[in-house]
Amino acid sequence: MQKSDSTLDDRAARPRGRGRPRGFDRGRALAQAMRLFWAKGYEATSIADLTEAMGIGAPSLYAAFGAKDALYAEALRYYEATYEHLVWGRFRTAPTARDAVTAYLLDSAAVLTGGPDDHPLGCMVTLSAVGSEGHAELGEMVRKARAVTLQRLEACLSAAVATGELPASTDVHGQARLIQAIQAGMSILARDGASRDELEAVARRAVAGWGAGF
Repeated sequence: MQKSDSTLDDRAARPRGRGRPRGFDRGRALAQAMRLFWAKGYEATSIADLTEAMGIGAPSLYAAFGAKDALYAEALRYYEATYEHLVWGRFRTAPTARDAVTAYLLDSAAVLTGGPDDHPLGCMVTLSAVGSEGHAELGEMVRKARAVTLQRLEACLSAAVATGELPASTDVHGQARLIQAIQAGMSILARDGASRDELEAVARRAVAGWGAGF
């Protein structure tokens, strides 16, 4: 995996600090690392930031999670496993494509603005700039996660065409990209302080013209 100079320095330095505390909770430590990466991004999050948030010393961090890039990758997987159902749960069980897309955007509005546990604003995957920061493999991991959104939306819209909910002339890929772009924009607006009500209004406006090139 490609390493930046800062990552190599972090690994080489391995500063001394308090070791793993008694009763170390790996899952809790990982959750704290995820929230920090989510809020600050990869580059702006230092090893010192991580050890303070996770409540462990640097040697224990390296022993438990490896280098900073490995910790970020695990934190990203933890993020997906923890929050994915909040955005996609109702989408999967909706009776129509319109209901599915509406649920996806409305539930995104709730999660992106802090959700049930006052987590950082916006989407960790959408807002991640790790690929442009020189970490090629982490960037590819994030791009693949974003691609899943497009694939799910395309499958939903294709099914709607097959059942007649949407006309056969529907540009499935283009419409899926549009929905994805709307949700990505909502993520940026949430990070900038837009309220849940504002984003829900965006979601409802987005599907108001369903079937007519919404």
